[in-house]
Amino acid sequence: MVVPLLSLHIKSLGASPTVAGIVGSSYGILQLFSSPLVGCWSDVVGRRFSLLVCILFSALGYLILGASTNLFLFALARVPVGIFKHTLSISRALLSDLVPEKERPLVIGQLNTASSVGFILGPMVGGYLIELDGGFYLTCILCFSVFIFNAVRIIVSRSIHAVTKGLVCLFPWSEGKVSSTKNMLQLHKNHAPLEKTNCEMQEASPTPGSMVSEKSPRPPWKEVMFTLQNMKSLIFSELWDIFLVRLLMATAVMLYYSNFVLALEERFGMRPKVTSYLISYSSALGALAGLVLGPVLWLYKHNCYKVLLHSSALTFLLLLLYCLAPTVGAVIFSSTLLSFSTAIGRTCITDLQLTAGGPQAKGTLIGVGQSVTAVGRVITPLLSGVAQEVSPCGPPSLGAALVFVAIFIMSLNKPRSGGDGLKSE
Repeated sequence: MVVPLLSLHIKSLGASPTVAGIVGSSYGILQLFSSPLVGCWSDVVGRRFSLLVCILFSALGYLILGASTNLFLFALARVPVGIFKHTLSISRALLSDLVPEKERPLVIGQLNTASSVGFILGPMVGGYLIELDGGFYLTCILCFSVFIFNAVRIIVSRSIHAVTKGLVCLFPWSEGKVSSTKNMLQLHKNHAPLEKTNCEMQEASPTPGSMVSEKSPRPPWKEVMFTLQNMKSLIFSELWDIFLVRLLMATAVMLYYSNFVLALEERFGMRPKVTSYLISYSSALGALAGLVLGPVLWLYKHNCYKVLLHSSALTFLLLLLYCLAPTVGAVIFSSTLLSFSTAIGRTCITDLQLTAGGPQAKGTLIGVGQSVTAVGRVITPLLSGVAQEVSPCGPPSLGAALVFVAIFIMSLNKPRSGGDGLKSE
């Protein structure tokens, strides 16, 4: 609802394009550094608590944004949102805790579908409200209300869980529920979907920080730093190729969209309004991609590595087709299939991260993945600007080249690939 209106609002505050660009980039920079920290923090203190805190601070940011009457307040409002708006990442980590590994890609795909629906409906609601008096303020208040509603739901859920736990302890068989952390972890291995619905069980999962905290309790910030140090060697020695593939694929897709409106106008004389319909059409198809992920994984016998490799190859061919498209029909055809291939690939790369990283520090891994994507957001405008100097098809052509490099990296790692990822230990 809010993102499409930010440029209009900051312009109404008297900001020049340069100042607007600097303020706008602050969000991406904050996300770049805060993603792994917040993800690791969720591993230490628990998903539900960290999700609640992120929702409340994000709500505060949108409340300040709605009340912003000058550039200082506008920039100030982006700070809590840039640092704490990782609700989708923590939700992915929480879902990966709650479902078996084999079902994880499908569930994450369904979560991506739900978020895609938000990207389809949100601009429509914001576009309607902005036409009213004080429309930007109303949009921000509505966004603030949605965050507060979700926060209340989490608080009520935690309260019901606490009351239920207290009642269970009154029964004679409650002593059978009490076991050592070791026994709970053993039960967790055998009955992961059932046992992980318990918040305390999740927080007792064997993350690098929690294993040490059982022996000597540490403050949360020390646990975060300890976990990051332990994950550092894993990320740079074992997962570098997965994160590099993620960076290349994310940058390629952002290059494709970076000058989409301008390129179609120059190549085919297509009006921006018609192009916006095509973008909405592609977004809707991307939302449907989560529904077809189940049959695709079944055909590939849940081998996410092969799904990612083949979807990346399809993305490469479709980007080339888009660059060479002689008619608008060819553009629509390539955009249709690109919506599916990129959505499926994005889900598979997330699952490969979690699989290769093992059960430890899932929040940290997802946070680092979001930071990698943020790097792509920082470098894409520069790459797109240079490529557009050559041709309107320069950015998507460069994106196709990056996808080809990603495919080459995956092919090199094929001898080490297992059934579910680039690497199998």
